[in-house]
Amino acid sequence: MMLRFTKIFVLTIISLLVFSNFSRSGAQNGAPRSLAEIKTRAEFDELARVYDPNTPYALPHVNFVIDRRDNNKIYYVNTKRYPFHKDFVNGTYLSLERGQEFFENNYLKPNRRFILGTIAYQTPIRRWTFEFWEGDLITPDLVKLTAEVIKKSFFEAVAYKPNSTRQEQESASIEGLDRVLQSDIAREQEYEPLNVARGVGRIHIIPHLDDHVEIGSNEILVLDEVPVNLPPVAGIITTKPSTPLSHINLLAKSWGVPNAYIKNAQELFRQYDGWWVVLETKHDSYTVKKADNNVLDEYQRRLRERLDVMKPHSDLSVQKIASLREQRKSSVIAYGAKSANLGEVMNAHLQGIAVPDGFTLPFYYFDQFMKENGLEEAMYEMLQDQKFVHDPAYRRDYLKKFRERIQQGKVNPALRAEVLHMAHARFPGKGLFVRSSTNSEDLPNFNGAGLYTTVPNVRTDEQIIEAIKTVWASVWNFEAYEARERANIDHSKIFMAVLIQEGINSESSGVMITADPFDRENHDAIYISAKRGLGIRVVEGQKIAEQIIYRPRANAIQVLTRSEEDSLLTFDEAGGVREVPIAGERKVLTDDVIRDLVRAAALIKRVFGGRDQDIEWAYMRGQIYIVQSRPYIAGG
Repeated sequence: MMLRFTKIFVLTIISLLVFSNFSRSGAQNGAPRSLAEIKTRAEFDELARVYDPNTPYALPHVNFVIDRRDNNKIYYVNTKRYPFHKDFVNGTYLSLERGQEFFENNYLKPNRRFILGTIAYQTPIRRWTFEFWEGDLITPDLVKLTAEVIKKSFFEAVAYKPNSTRQEQESASIEGLDRVLQSDIAREQEYEPLNVARGVGRIHIIPHLDDHVEIGSNEILVLDEVPVNLPPVAGIITTKPSTPLSHINLLAKSWGVPNAYIKNAQELFRQYDGWWVVLETKHDSYTVKKADNNVLDEYQRRLRERLDVMKPHSDLSVQKIASLREQRKSSVIAYGAKSANLGEVMNAHLQGIAVPDGFTLPFYYFDQFMKENGLEEAMYEMLQDQKFVHDPAYRRDYLKKFRERIQQGKVNPALRAEVLHMAHARFPGKGLFVRSSTNSEDLPNFNGAGLYTTVPNVRTDEQIIEAIKTVWASVWNFEAYEARERANIDHSKIFMAVLIQEGINSESSGVMITADPFDRENHDAIYISAKRGLGIRVVEGQKIAEQIIYRPRANAIQVLTRSEEDSLLTFDEAGGVREVPIAGERKVLTDDVIRDLVRAAALIKRVFGGRDQDIEWAYMRGQIYIVQSRPYIAGG
């Protein structure tokens, strides 16, 4: 017992030392991660990114984070290293909230933990300003608090620059607040390059952007003002000045597309509306001209090359309903990546690791079902409907109705009989998971995680058949369609295999990644996310899970967050799952289980040639079960 206590104590000390080392604002590669105050211009420049250096409108800027939970502590962020606020907050483990949760808690809610902004030197007017993302619903009280914190920690006076009409109106009544408006900076300005680049695309003039306006990735948009959100496009032109630090303007830089403010752009570009053009934004001017055949041919050639990379392949000749043990990684062509990868792990016979038994309906039967129910023709009719293509709200409703049509379809009687016979013979009386496995989930640079549907704890014959149709129908989930559309994947070539697998009513479950998703420089780390019960909520990310980083160099385990769950999911005796309230200790994993998971992750990574893996796992009665392993795509 004493030896066990000593082991845990030593690991805790090592973990604290590692984290202390990691958190220190001191140098990595000569530059700090952040500073608590900026005393000189030299310190500012050490952290700053500069847009358009050596020009009359150069914009050096530094992100800042104010942690209200830590007595309004301010971090002036090394913005060269952390271009977005979430990169810094996650990368330094201040918070591990991500995605929609991070967005809502820190940009929309008034009672937020973090205030996220930017300090910039406005070269045209030679003044320092602080500002927030134009979609930030920051309150006047928080603006005033920010001004007070910056005043105490920055070497020069800093004025507030609102970036939206709302921010401008709400800040007007703040007593004693010094403000600089965008109009002050851009007065009499007719052109401002927000990203210098050259691009080819179709001009699309949009007087008013709303949910019914379809935006193509091949379009150069002409907008009245910078929107709050935008998918990847070929170029952006706005008719109103905006800050280069706008979220959309930052994204345009990462996309490498031309982006500029051009006064009266909607009138100037009306002659090009609908035309393919070559747009080039330069430091002092822009050029636009209609694209000739040579330019379009080159564009189409590059597009074809990209589509060849992303195009999903399938073998519809395979009719065998195969057990996982009969599958290998190469089986992806008929059984999909999820199923084939599990077959590869199962056949690796890794010590201490189990893969729940199962069998898979290949792509052939999805294709058969669609044709026998007249759904293939309906699919092509849907994809060719111009309102479906161009109106997102209409498209969402159309896809819902199409899924309902699939659910109402009839499964081939011979297939039905064979599936039920195999389920009865292999898994008598057991709850089954009916899971998706498509030919589009794990294409290069495309992560299909969470796009398709799994039906848990299926028990009766009718539940099995209905679950198969639900999984087939999930090809047309709205999120799945949108993700494939942005990746230029041919929707008509998507096929769904269905994995029917023994369900594990796990004590705990979650995901693990053979990398640190919050800090790419933390090499060889293994990240684990865990919750009690079934892991469905872990993948959904609705509640904060227990999150752990294992650092192999120090052989140290660092607990990043304890679980915030107040309930768990478990099998319902009638089928499906039920939610059970829990209370008390929030610790999910013991030291020994963590180390077993770490070992499992390393072995599975080796099975797939050393490529980092995103792994779903379950734990029950001392046994680790692997229920998915896919290539890890950073940011995916």
